[in-house]
Amino acid sequence: MSSVIDERIAELGYVVPEVAAPVAAYVPAVREGNYVYTSGQLPFVDGKLPATGKVGVGEGLVSPEDAEEMARLCALNGLAAARGLLGSLERITQVVKVTAFVASDPSFTGQPAVANGASVFLGRVFGDLGIHVRSAVGVAVLPLDAPVEIEFMFRVAD
Repeated sequence: MSSVIDERIAELGYVVPEVAAPVAAYVPAVREGNYVYTSGQLPFVDGKLPATGKVGVGEGLVSPEDAEEMARLCALNGLAAARGLLGSLERITQVVKVTAFVASDPSFTGQPAVANGASVFLGRVFGDLGIHVRSAVGVAVLPLDAPVEIEFMFRVAD
């Protein structure tokens, strides 16, 4: 059954995938009261990372533009985790917080622009309800050598 949120996502050229299987001992999302918290979401597409390595400018690095797209993929996977728990994305009443981790080349300082891939996407999907607080952090390495990993917090209705 298609929802308004699913239709907005489709208009942007995407589809919310099935929930990605955890790669270790954790669950994709938990609910506490009116909030859903996701585990860190990697940019999996059909169970694979589209690229690996550090984000930066130069040969052998993941470009900031590609990393920004991977942040959108993380957002899709975060929505999949929430939908798997809630049954419908229509129950999300606010995107509250986004925490983006970017595996960065030491000279790269564009983590906020990478995180915008998820933030702008969520704003387009949820409108004013997609406006959120955010952290964008550069790190040395991420699981499976992913360039980006993002956690989400959503407020939800019963």
